[in-house]
Amino acid sequence: MNYISVKEFAIKWNISERTVRNYCATERINGAFLTGKTWNIPADATIPLKNKSTSTTNNPLLSMLKEQKEMKLKGGIYHHTQIDLTYNSNRIEGNKLTHDQTRYIFETNTIGATKDSVNIDDIIETTNHFGCVDYIIDKAKSKLTESLIKELHYMLKLGTSDSRKDWFNVGEYKKLPNEVGGNDTCPPKKVPEKMKELLLQYNNIEAKTFEDIINFHYNFEIIHPFQDGNGRVGRLIIFKECLANNIVPFIIEDDIKMFYYRGLQEWPTIKEYLLDTCLSAQDNYKALLNYFEIPFVQ
Repeated sequence: MNYISVKEFAIKWNISERTVRNYCATERINGAFLTGKTWNIPADATIPLKNKSTSTTNNPLLSMLKEQKEMKLKGGIYHHTQIDLTYNSNRIEGNKLTHDQTRYIFETNTIGATKDSVNIDDIIETTNHFGCVDYIIDKAKSKLTESLIKELHYMLKLGTSDSRKDWFNVGEYKKLPNEVGGNDTCPPKKVPEKMKELLLQYNNIEAKTFEDIINFHYNFEIIHPFQDGNGRVGRLIIFKECLANNIVPFIIEDDIKMFYYRGLQEWPTIKEYLLDTCLSAQDNYKALLNYFEIPFVQ
């Protein structure tokens, strides 16, 4: 029998080498064996199908998040996720609130003592983001639709100074052209069509993988359907869709945002940059699940 390397298998199936090594280590590629530190993979091996046990009917994390949300429990996975996801996603977009201030707002509905002036929009968007996290937990198993995505944007920007601008169109697609990172995005008049195409393509995937969710995120950010708030809405969608498909979710932390940005920039040609950044972030969330003794599918 002929064997190929991890790198060759990754190129053949257009996935990351890290994902291939994970498949080998968890015995999901039949016939793969280790020689020293090198995996040998049968040349005719195929990419493994998604395990049926990863269906949303058995998702301990989602169950725990829902339970702790209803309990308003402090100090658990829900509490930690709310603060870290909100702080980091907002911080990436320029929010100046500290992690402690974000935690104070969530726990006490106050900002805490500070010597510096605080932007009201930063506070509003922080409290709004908490509501968005609750929303994606409640709607985790719901089909991803335009109306759900627009609702997330509406919730995030409600009551901000942007929401008082007629042209901003809170909760609706953008009216004015915009760019991201100096790159062009979809013209406003084409956004409805492009979003429908993207969602149709994505929802037609029966067994969504980690890579499918990241690919949706890239295309969503390229369309950039809203005037502002696209990054935060996009990362909320990632978290929701991971929960929906019993994939361990992750939080892009502020200190790796440049790797995240580079990954988005390079996605059309080198998918590993973004995949590896997201997988690294996923490893951090897995460590958190281990700490809270919440089982998950590897």
